[in-house]
Amino acid sequence: MLPDFAQWSLDTIREEKGNLSWLEEYRFEWSKTTAFALEQILNGKTIILITDEKRKWLEYYILSTINSISFDRPLIPIIGIESIYPHYNKISGGEMIDMLDDTIALSYKNDYFFWYIGKGDDKRSDIAKRKDESYFWIFDEDFNNAFTMQSYDPILDIKLLQLYRLFDASLSATMFGEVDANS
Repeated sequence: MLPDFAQWSLDTIREEKGNLSWLEEYRFEWSKTTAFALEQILNGKTIILITDEKRKWLEYYILSTINSISFDRPLIPIIGIESIYPHYNKISGGEMIDMLDDTIALSYKNDYFFWYIGKGDDKRSDIAKRKDESYFWIFDEDFNNAFTMQSYDPILDIKLLQLYRLFDASLSATMFGEVDANS
C-alpha cells in the first residue's frame, strides 16, 4: 500500500535536515492543496501559471525547470498566462476576465487549472480566483485551496524555492506511484 501524501510530505520535509523545518507545522495545508493540484496534473490538465510582478522570476524558473531534460518523467503541460494573452496585465473588470477565461476554456477544453503565486490583493489573482480548481501559493490572504504565506517574510524567496523543490519532488513521486495524492 502506498503512503498517504500527508505522511510522505512530512517524511520528505524531515529528510531535508532542517532546510524545510518551517514547513512542518504547515504540512497539512501544504498536503491538502498540493495533492489536489497533483491529481489534476495526473488527470492530464494543463497548468496555466500566473504570478504577481514581484514573483515573475519564480514563474520563469518554474517554466524553465519543471520539464528539464534531466528528469526522467513525462513532460508536464504548463504555460505562463502571458503566452496565452500577452496583455493580461491590462485586464480590469469582470467582463474582461470572463472573455479571457472563455478563450482559455475553448482553447484547453476546460482541461486546465490556474496556479497562482503572489499577493492576494494583486489583480492578477482575480483570474485564478474565479476558478474553483485553481492552486494558490498566496500571500497575506486566506483563500480556498491556498497555501498561505506572508509577503513580508525576509526569507520568502528562499521559502518559495524550497516549496517548488518539494512540489517537484511530490510531482515525481506521484507520477511514479511512490505516493498516493488522493490520500
